[in-house]
Amino acid sequence: MILSMKVPSPGESISEVQIASWLKADGQYVHKDEDLVEVDSDKATLAIPAEASGILRITVAEGEVVKVGDEICTLDTSAKAPEGEAAAPAPIAEAKSAPAAAPTPSPVSAPTAPAAPAKADAIPSPAAAKIMRENNLSPAQIPGNGKEGRITKQDVLAALASGFAPVPAAGIRSTERKKMSMLRKKVAERLVSVKNETAMLTTFNEVDMTAIMAMRTRHKEQFGKVHNIGLGFMSFFTKAVTQALDAFPAVNAMIDGEEVVYHNYCDVGIAVSTPKGLMVPVIRNAEDLSLAGIEQAIKDMAIKARDGKLSIEDMSGGTFTITNGGVFGSLMSTPILNPPQVAILGMHKIQDRPVAINGKVEIRPMMYLALSYDHRIIDGKESVSFLVHVKESLENPERMLFGGKLPEAVLLGL
Repeated sequence: MILSMKVPSPGESISEVQIASWLKADGQYVHKDEDLVEVDSDKATLAIPAEASGILRITVAEGEVVKVGDEICTLDTSAKAPEGEAAAPAPIAEAKSAPAAAPTPSPVSAPTAPAAPAKADAIPSPAAAKIMRENNLSPAQIPGNGKEGRITKQDVLAALASGFAPVPAAGIRSTERKKMSMLRKKVAERLVSVKNETAMLTTFNEVDMTAIMAMRTRHKEQFGKVHNIGLGFMSFFTKAVTQALDAFPAVNAMIDGEEVVYHNYCDVGIAVSTPKGLMVPVIRNAEDLSLAGIEQAIKDMAIKARDGKLSIEDMSGGTFTITNGGVFGSLMSTPILNPPQVAILGMHKIQDRPVAINGKVEIRPMMYLALSYDHRIIDGKESVSFLVHVKESLENPERMLFGGKLPEAVLLGL
């Protein structure tokens, strides 16, 4: 029996997807519920599992765009699993190309180059390009056996397995063209619309990280033993942000037509960089979570982002976003809004700098903060006060226990 596999709906309002990469080879025997292919929508990446066991026949190549409900492959469910197949599964092959096993290295002392190198303008598949970059290879060095001479992952693996030695890339002036993914196109559209449709402005401040770093040093070992998770800086920032959002509701709002919608909860998005582009998973009701709860939520989302398992639900509905360019070495930047949100906080690199403390110059670990906001509903006073609130909470962590106030102020009823 031939079973037709169709593209399921990744979510509401999504009508088409792009075939990102086939995880199984054409002609390979696959088992039910094994992931066959990853598809990109304009919001997330979705892995499609096999609906039954059988021989896979791919009908849509990587990079092609198909509509929800279209066929992308078939499964011959009448086929029997080959003996020993589970112990030695076939490698991933290029869509619509004939399956080919990687050749066994020949027992020769000197490496041999492929007999027929590809043209300099040969286009590798995404999987092939990744391996070529890792091994310092150019398209001119690999013979392409895919459709229209395209270089497949199998071609690169075969060249490496045959003892082919990479040569330095100096002097090579090849180019590579890649079709923009649906996710990247959507991100581009959203970024342009933000610049055109909002009155975006950025205000800056700096925070002395001495207190937070000292607290983390004192307690990170015990924190890890008790909560079974590491103690990072993001949980402190998230907690400080949720309290500042409570004090300045307009920063946690959004514009809906001619109305301003104020949220009485804090769904904080944490921007993360992934191989497929920038994604913003959301921590729900972050205001109710402890530092350990925030750290666990961040870890769970980071793992899903790394493995390409973030769902549309994971990235929907945020009310405020935090982005940390400091992990890449950024000293200062102006983060761009994540619509329909009206504010985003940028963290940056912690750097020792001389600062004046009680009339004396001291070296302190300092971090620049940047708050980009929509001036249509957030005034300058609110934006600056919000950022100062975050700064004071981080420089005096005990404030986070008392709603942003110092313990003495709480004691005195101030």
